[in-house]
Amino acid sequence: MKALVFLLVLANLLFYAFSQGYFGRPDNPDAGRIAQQVLPERMRIVSRGEAPAKPLAKPEPAIPQSTPAEETTAPEKTEADVPVPPEPAPETKLDLPAICLTWRPLPVADAERLSALLAERFGAYKVSRRVVATEGNGWWVFIPPQPSKADAEKKSAELRELGVTEFFVVQDAANRNAISLGVFSSEKGGQEKLAELKALGVRSAQLGLRPGKDSMVTLQARGPVADKVELIGAVGRLLPKFVTLACR
Repeated sequence: MKALVFLLVLANLLFYAFSQGYFGRPDNPDAGRIAQQVLPERMRIVSRGEAPAKPLAKPEPAIPQSTPAEETTAPEKTEADVPVPPEPAPETKLDLPAICLTWRPLPVADAERLSALLAERFGAYKVSRRVVATEGNGWWVFIPPQPSKADAEKKSAELRELGVTEFFVVQDAANRNAISLGVFSSEKGGQEKLAELKALGVRSAQLGLRPGKDSMVTLQARGPVADKVELIGAVGRLLPKFVTLACR
């Protein structure tokens, strides 16, 4: 048993001496390294006697050299370039609000004088008149006064085309250019005549009390408010007993 232990110790000592080179080394100093390699099958030879090439550097993207932007100065605006707001159109009398003035009741003569004043000095006003007849003069069927004699003649021609032949154009001051279609002593007779005319197509005919010498007139004038003060003053000088009123 002791001899076996002695042999094992001796063998270990001999192996140690051999591995440490006590019995001599081969000519190639790297020959012993082969036995010391770990996983030699995974090793690769990348070059023989030459240093490995440096990896190519990734080229940086070229940045174009920007030139300083030219400073552009906005052209100075002159007075001619600045848009000038349009001047408001001058306000005319027709653009102003319209008013309505009335005078009532007026005798026929005074109504004629006032109508002449309005036509001569205040042409922008549209004048209308209405006769207030007194009772006892009967009834009449009529077409209200037309603006002019020419309009009355035109209306007469329209009546003839409808088959109406019994009428005449009134010439007196109170109802100048009105068209009379019949005079009746009772309201019933006037209503029957009016219905007959309506059946023929006369749409503008009316029935009312027949005007007489004692009839009164109501005048209305519609026009620009700018002439109101001047108009009232002129009427006051012409007819000082009558007051100018606003239309209802």
